[in-house]
Amino acid sequence: MQIISGAAVAEKVLEECRRDIAELAALGRKPGLAVVLVGDDPASRAYVRSKDKKCRDLGLHSVKLELPATTTQEELLAHVHALNNDPAIHGILVQSPPPKHIDEAAIVRAIDPAKDVDGFHPVNVAKLALEDPTGFVPCTPLGCQRLLIDAGIETSGAHAVVVGRSMIVGKPMALLLMAKGKGGDATVTVTHSRTKDLAAITRAADIIIAAIGRPHFIKAEHVKEGAVVIDVGINRVDDPTTEKGYKLVGDVAYDEVAPKCKAITPVPGGVGPMTIAMLMANTIKACKQAKS
Repeated sequence: MQIISGAAVAEKVLEECRRDIAELAALGRKPGLAVVLVGDDPASRAYVRSKDKKCRDLGLHSVKLELPATTTQEELLAHVHALNNDPAIHGILVQSPPPKHIDEAAIVRAIDPAKDVDGFHPVNVAKLALEDPTGFVPCTPLGCQRLLIDAGIETSGAHAVVVGRSMIVGKPMALLLMAKGKGGDATVTVTHSRTKDLAAITRAADIIIAAIGRPHFIKAEHVKEGAVVIDVGINRVDDPTTEKGYKLVGDVAYDEVAPKCKAITPVPGGVGPMTIAMLMANTIKACKQAKS
């Protein structure tokens, strides 16, 4: 059984990023990423901090905009428009979820699609469906695909089952897996909370992508012998034996599923590190594609 290390593959991606950054520097160019945080959600703050740190580690131009929870829709849109017009910024990311009074879909649509390194703008969703390589793919599914490729998992002709249908992971993951080319050409089934007899469907899968946001949801009964399992879930569950009083677990019951697998990602240390690595790669791609 192969444990697919996201940390190791992410380091490989970041090494590629360093080479690209050096080549751009030789041309007098520097990729820039702006991360906007509205409010003080602790998890969001931690994500933003890690993204900013990774930017600085790589030598990217990094802008971290921390706005109060009272920021209005109009004020946030004004910040987005200013970043759209800033030639030093190639990627813009508004940390999700924003406070309740913010219309997140309207904010995503306001971001210049050429700077939408999260890949959520309708233009980039369309480019993914059309297999247009100039578009940006959401970082988490893009990271999952890279894990499959680097682990030597053959997707062509494989039956892949995606558990979850979110715009963040499930839907773009399905489009990536069925696209023509490396890491694609799979036969894809998308399942979700309304799916009947889920276990029968997942048991038929060569590859399972679990992204349903429920701790230990995928059990041994859901997985056939020799399957490959990519666990996207990051769930906080109470654990009084730990110093923090909780631990992070995936959507997969790892201990009972892993023995049946040909390959599996752990949580933490699997998909997680890939998300930020692919964000850096997307920002560099945006810089390369920028007109100036």
